[in-house]
Amino acid sequence: MNWLPPLALGFWGAVLLQAWSSGRLNLLLQADFHWLVFVAALLLLGLALMALRFPPPRRSGQRPALVMLLAAPLLLVLPPRPSLSTLAANRSTSDLGDADQALTFFSPPEQRSLTDWVRLLRSQPDPELYRDDPVRISGFVLPVPGAPPQLARLTVRCCLADATPVGLPVLWPTGSQPKADQWFEVSGSMGVERHQGGLRSIVVADAIELIPKPERPLEP
Repeated sequence: MNWLPPLALGFWGAVLLQAWSSGRLNLLLQADFHWLVFVAALLLLGLALMALRFPPPRRSGQRPALVMLLAAPLLLVLPPRPSLSTLAANRSTSDLGDADQALTFFSPPEQRSLTDWVRLLRSQPDPELYRDDPVRISGFVLPVPGAPPQLARLTVRCCLADATPVGLPVLWPTGSQPKADQWFEVSGSMGVERHQGGLRSIVVADAIELIPKPERPLEP
C-alpha cells in the first residue's frame, strides 16, 4: 500500500487544525479568515481518510509527498515565530483607510489606540493640535536606524503577506533600553519635536510597562 499520500495529507491537516485551535493563527492571519483554515484542515483530513480507503497506485517520483510528510511534524514541534519588527522594517508604509477618521478625531485621546493616532496624524498632521493630549498605547518595539526605536503595530487586511507597519516616535524615559519585538504599554502625553526641517508629534513617555505579546497582535 502507498502510505505517503494519506500520511502527508493527514499530517498537514493536523498542522492546520493545531494552528487553528492553539491561537497561532493570530500571528499570521486576521481573525475573520480563521474559519477558512479550519475548513481546509477538515478537507485535508477527509482526503487522507479517502486515500486510506482508496489508496492511489504507487508511482515513481514521490519526493514532493515525502518532503511534505517530513516537514509537517517539524511544524508541529517547532512552529514559526515571526519577528514583527523584522517584517515591519522590510515593508513600506502606505496610507491607511480613512474610515472612522472623524470618530477617531472626536474620541477621547486616552482611548485612542496606536493605529488610531497614526490615522489621526495622517489626516490632521498639525502637531500643535495634539500637544499635551494624554496618550495610552501599546505596541512592539521597532528599531529605527539612527534614531530611537518607535512603538509600532502591524495592520493587515488578510494576513502577514499584506501587512502594513504603522508606528509612532517615542521619547523614552531616561535609562530605558527597549529591545526589538518587546511589547510595551506606554503612558504619557503627545509632544512636538523638530524633525527633518519641520515639526512632528512625538509620544513623551512618562511610564512604560513591559507586557506579553497580545493574543491578537495584528490589527485590521
